[in-house]
Amino acid sequence: MPEIRTALVTGASQGIGEVTARALAAAGWQVILAARNVDKLQQVAKDMDGEPLIVGCDVADPADVAALFDRIDQRFGRLDVVFNNAGVNMQATEVGEVTWEDWRRILSINLDGAFLVASAAFRMMKWQDPQGGRIINNGSISAHTPRIHAAAYTASKHAISGLTKSLSLDGRPYDIACGQIDIGNAESPLTERMAAGVPQADGPIRTEPRIGATLVADAVVQMASLPLHANVQSMMIMATKMPFVGRG
Repeated sequence: MPEIRTALVTGASQGIGEVTARALAAAGWQVILAARNVDKLQQVAKDMDGEPLIVGCDVADPADVAALFDRIDQRFGRLDVVFNNAGVNMQATEVGEVTWEDWRRILSINLDGAFLVASAAFRMMKWQDPQGGRIINNGSISAHTPRIHAAAYTASKHAISGLTKSLSLDGRPYDIACGQIDIGNAESPLTERMAAGVPQADGPIRTEPRIGATLVADAVVQMASLPLHANVQSMMIMATKMPFVGRG
């Protein structure tokens, strides 16, 4: 185990990313904060433990991702954990009305971005000394069961499950572990609408319970802290009373 443990959090400017970055820093990790909005990242970093590295990055832009990993290499010379968290959603829209532009926007960030970050992390972890590391992909309960009118988001999160498993297989020879955390109704800007009510598969609008984002952050810290010969391949954390098991 290296003396300094480094962890990259994408989408770290708000929501689950921000809370998880704070939790990792409090647990002694040297954290790299990445998101498009540098001003928000600077606000997040103000009262964090340690000296976080702030990098403006659009994960869907290959040049931005390459520059991000150059900064990490220059500052630390290694990377131990990635929380591949950056993601977006869109207003509920019946599949026939989803525009190509919205489809590409969701897929480019949620899937292309996750791939670009994971691929760059894989290369660094493969060649660093000591070799290895861990990639934690933020999936969703939508990776298992979709919501109504959410084709683009659902497709992106189903794809994350395949990416996670492929990374796990390819990483075995190099001590690169990859797992996925599937989150249901954690408090974040993406789930604020659930307090007012969201459409259910059988028609009505209902409010849905949420859990605090700190519970998700604690779970990510637990996954990150495992020795590399152990892995949480898949974890689902959600509000106990949310309509997921048997929904529809």
